[in-house]
Formats: sequence, structure tokens, C-alpha cells
Amino acid sequence: MSALRSREVLLVRRPTGYPSLDDMALVETDVREPRDGEVVVRNAIMSVDPYMRGRMNEGKSYVPQFELGQPMEAGTVGTVISSRDPGMPEGTNVTHMLGWRDYAVLPAAHARAIDAAAAPPSAYLGILGLTGLTAWVGLFDVADLKAGESLFVSAASGAVGSVAGQLAKMHGAKRVVGSAGSDEKAAYLCEELGFDAAFNYKNGDVRALLRDAAPGGIDVYFDNVGGAQLEAALASLNPFGRIAACGMISQYNEQTPGPRNLPLIVGKRIRMQGFIVRDHEGRRGAFLADVAPALRDGRLKSPETVVDGLENAPQTLIDMLHGGGKHLGKVLVRIAAEGATK
Repeated sequence: MSALRSREVLLVRRPTGYPSLDDMALVETDVREPRDGEVVVRNAIMSVDPYMRGRMNEGKSYVPQFELGQPMEAGTVGTVISSRDPGMPEGTNVTHMLGWRDYAVLPAAHARAIDAAAAPPSAYLGILGLTGLTAWVGLFDVADLKAGESLFVSAASGAVGSVAGQLAKMHGAKRVVGSAGSDEKAAYLCEELGFDAAFNYKNGDVRALLRDAAPGGIDVYFDNVGGAQLEAALASLNPFGRIAACGMISQYNEQTPGPRNLPLIVGKRIRMQGFIVRDHEGRRGAFLADVAPALRDGRLKSPETVVDGLENAPQTLIDMLHGGGKHLGKVLVRIAAEGATK
């Protein structure tokens, strides 16, 4: 392998509140040769996700924090260009977690081979990857959603929310309601993804908006937002309702009081459970058996927003955390030119 130079995005300062461009830096470095058991991957596309904000903080969490002065990490697809592992030859298309850089050197055991002919490579970061598995596990294992029940999904036009709502409809949910950050996104949920109702949470009191969208109440709430939308869901949940707490993006940058109506959990006998997708890796086979055929035959769609250029990745993360109408579905950054995966 000839000498290569790689751009990397480093975390150089821990943010207070919303991250800024000054918290990250784009640098260039040499790519070392792989050692025995390692591969060099030319990264093509990386995922940008809300959980990355938590990894910028200091302190212990369910996943290791980003280290200052080191490249950040993200789910990524790319192609092996140099290999010292016979089980993963050059030309293999893989997914791994060392994004935020042009090239990654890593143990072959830390990469997963993908079939780029069976689905677009980006799908393995989204609907066929951890994004889809998160939605599937949250709905059916954590919240125990059943046919004939009603569901509310917050941040429904985002990566996980857009999959969760579609899966619920595919499995016979009676009514699926989503919230989004713009009128255009709310319309997209109903017109393109099959939601029964959707609303722009910025258009008024969220409790009233949800009550109007789900007059019969809801049985399950898939929470990606927390804050006011969790409070609204508690008000609308029927007795013995369930909450799958996937994320609380409204709380990542601002510390606001919790739901004022939390005591409703007692009287309504509501069950609320947080979950981390990595605890459910054993369900990947069942998830793929359900979702992959539905993606192939068009029953499920995989909305994506693709931003070109690693240099634009920091701003893409900042924009995502601020919400609004810019991004739809899975947010990806194209690091290499199209055709980098074969």
C-alpha cells in the first residue's frame, strides 16, 4: 500500500450546551500500514446521529466518551483497500465504527462484511443497521406493540422515528401519529411513509396537537425527544400504556425540568423503559428476516439526507441537534466519491 494521507475530525473541546465548530477540528495525518489481523478501509459514507452529542461530554456513560484530541467515531461503510487478515480480503465492502476520517485502520474482527449488491451501502447504516434495529427492538421487544394498538412517535421524520412508524403500520397498528419539526416533514410522514396523522410540534401546545391527532388516546409512545413531548404523551396514554425511551434529544443540550405530569404513570399503570440497542444484538437475525424483505419489495422506505464532504460533517451534526426542517430520515455524510463501495 502506497503512503496515504487521511483527513480526520477531532474533538478539541467539550461543548457547553450546543456544540460549535470551534469544538471540532479537521486535520490531516498519515495512514499507517496494517498489522497482522488488521485492515485499511477507505471510508465512503458515515452516519451522523444525536447520541454523538452525549459522547462529547466528560464522564462515564453507557458508551465511551470521545477523547479530546482524537478522531470522533461513527458508523461507516467503506471498502477494504489493504488487508493482513485472510478472512477479509481487499475489495470487501464493510461497515465499522471508525468514521469521521477518510481512511480507517482497524482489526478485521471489528468490521462486518456487507453485500452492496443486495441493498445500497447506506442502508446498512440506516434501516438495515443499528437505526432499523433500534426501531424494531423498541417497538416489539421493549414496548410490546400489538396489532390494533395506537402509537405516537416523536421526531418521527428522523432516522429511527421514520422506521418505527412504518414498522408499526406494517405490523397492523390501528393508528400511527408522528411529530416533526416542520409542516413539510409532517406532510411527508403521512403522504410518503403512511402515518395516519402527523403534526409540527412548533405549531402550538403539544398536548393539544397530540390530542387532536389521536382522539382515542395512544397505547405506545416511542420517545426520541423527551421534554414537552414526553409530557404530552403521558397525558394521552391509555391505561397500561407503554413508553420505549430511545432518546431525549431535547435534553442533550439544555437541562430543563422533567415532565410535570409524571405521577400519571402511577394512576394509568404506565410502563416506561429505556433501552440501548447494543444490548439486543442477539435479535439482529430476527430483525433482518422481518425488515430486509419489506425493504426489497417496497413495503418499507428508507428516507435519507446525504451531505457531501467530510469537512461538512461537524456542521451537519450541529444542524441535526438544532432540529427543524433541514434533515429528513437518516443523516449521512458522503466521505468518498460515489462508487467507492462496489
